[in-house]
Amino acid sequence: MQVILVEDVHKLGYKNDVVTVKNGYGRNFLIPQGLAKMATPSAMKQLEEEIRQQKAKEAQVIADATSIREQLEGKVITIGTKAGSNGKIFGSVTTIQISAALKDQGVDVDRKKISIDNEIKELGKYTATLRLHREVEFPVELDVVEE
Repeated sequence: MQVILVEDVHKLGYKNDVVTVKNGYGRNFLIPQGLAKMATPSAMKQLEEEIRQQKAKEAQVIADATSIREQLEGKVITIGTKAGSNGKIFGSVTTIQISAALKDQGVDVDRKKISIDNEIKELGKYTATLRLHREVEFPVELDVVEE
């Protein structure tokens, strides 16, 4: 079954992509959740027109994402958290905390665009990935320290 993605879906595709998924996944999850719509001929024509109009807007979004990447290149984002004497964190560092730390640096990034490979449960240095656009994806150095 082919569907047109209405929103970015992690590990599946980006908005306005036409993807092939299993019938159950499309009918029972993507379409009811409002993440996709059926790829009918009329929907495909509408998609082509929409894509044509969005090309100019997308160039601006890529420029903004690239400027954010340039601002963060070479910087280490410090995240303060409570920890025990052995270096273990009470809880874990989440994307919400990373987003707040980025906001303190003057960069506003939605937490949904941040991904962490492994859970951060100890003090130390880690790497998170920012996916600001399908063409702009880059790692950010994190330094988790005790408050």
